[in-house]
Amino acid sequence: MTENQTTEAVEAMRGTRKLMTGTVLKNQADKTIVVQVERTSRHPLYKKTVRIRKKFYAHDEENVAQVGDKVQIMGTRPLSKLKCWRLVKVL
Repeated sequence: MTENQTTEAVEAMRGTRKLMTGTVLKNQADKTIVVQVERTSRHPLYKKTVRIRKKFYAHDEENVAQVGDKVQIMGTRPLSKLKCWRLVKVL
């Protein structure tokens, strides 16, 4: 089986998971990165476009992500008090 087939098989078994793309803010802790995800939204009253930024703690098993890298993270089971995301790949 190729990597793509195994990924599809795992995805079919688990169901689709939420994917997000963001920038690494911190990588000081062992096997943990802090990722900032930015999205835009319209203000309900004033209709101005506002940027909404949110931080997520993600599991980085091999410590490959560096500060400033664009990364893709995926939702997973809770790994600690704050971590329920894992690193998929460094873009």
